[in-house]
Amino acid sequence: MLLIALISRLIFNISAKYCKSRLKSLSEGQIPITIPSKGDIIQNVPNCLSVENILRVLSVDKSLALFETIAVGSSASDVLRSRLDLTRKQYYSRMSALLKAGLIKRRSGSYSLSSFGTIVYDALVIIGKALENYWKLAAIDSVQHLPDIGRNKIIEVLIDNPEIKESILRDHRV
Repeated sequence: MLLIALISRLIFNISAKYCKSRLKSLSEGQIPITIPSKGDIIQNVPNCLSVENILRVLSVDKSLALFETIAVGSSASDVLRSRLDLTRKQYYSRMSALLKAGLIKRRSGSYSLSSFGTIVYDALVIIGKALENYWKLAAIDSVQHLPDIGRNKIIEVLIDNPEIKESILRDHRV
């Protein structure tokens, strides 16, 4: 356990120093900042990991579909390209952005999710489940005036997914 804590701290310190140096060089104007417009592919994804950068990479047209296709096990480039109707350039641009963001890895010519990518994919699955329950969640929000016991009973009845149920119940305990 101590070893894990030390490794985590070391990784944090290294990434923090790298991010600070990247931000300093950005502020000094050494590296141009380009904000992509809708549909643009990000050519120079910053190595400084942030939620914003990960969401930006996944928000580019068909990148999320490509990421999800890799997550479910399809990794042959010709299959991925044809399934998503991407040109060769579009495919490689999006794959490059996913690689630079640390979401996927390449081994022996095939792609798979990195450990980080697996966590991001799991978060996307939870978001999808929350979207499926959107109206039930809105109904729960509309009964905020009820005592905790009544509200918790409504949550237990309406929400089937244990992850979402746990999150909502945890939120209402705070």
